Amino acid sequence: MAIESSLRNMVIVLFAVCLVASAALGGIYTLTKEPIEAAQVAKTNSAIAAVVPEFDNNPSDAANVREVEVNGTVARVYTAKMGEEVVGYAIEASTSKGFSGNITVMVGFTPDGTIVNTSVISHAETPGLGAKIANPEDPFMVQFQGINPGDPDFKFAVKKDGGSVDAITASTITSRAFCDAVGSAYNVFCKINGSGEAQE
Repeated sequence: MAIESSLRNMVIVLFAVCLVASAALGGIYTLTKEPIEAAQVAKTNSAIAAVVPEFDNNPSDAANVREVEVNGTVARVYTAKMGEEVVGYAIEASTSKGFSGNITVMVGFTPDGTIVNTSVISHAETPGLGAKIANPEDPFMVQFQGINPGDPDFKFAVKKDGGSVDAITASTITSRAFCDAVGSAYNVFCKINGSGEAQE
């Protein structure tokens, strides 16, 4: 004998389906939470190691991380040490001025404000053009190494805008956005270091 379809039966079936689906999602979340967090920590540590001098502490440990707000933007600062001596700061900063949206970078500074290196954590720029910012060996990226933004002869802008930076060919918007993100990181460095002139 067929079960008569009624509002009550449909509600019971819908409730059972939702209960099973939510339990399955909860179980999958529990199983994948730790591996996802571990992968994110590994990605962060890899980005830090790529932009600061050699260190022997764990910069991503909570004791070595702080959040700093400059001009309404919050950036994360990772302190790298060798023994008790600070050898550098890895500063994670973002900009929304990219051609295709947000660009998040990790910028490494020595204690005197010199940029050791930069690394792009995330972006959605055009492959073959703006996406060159993800290649650490691209001439656009290499030109930031060893620069001290506090140098009065250096300006954080592309040459087309009167600055010191050679833009990526056919990707001026991405180049400007990258300069904006690195400039934001330098402003954070100036705030935590208590010296140097912040870039506008």
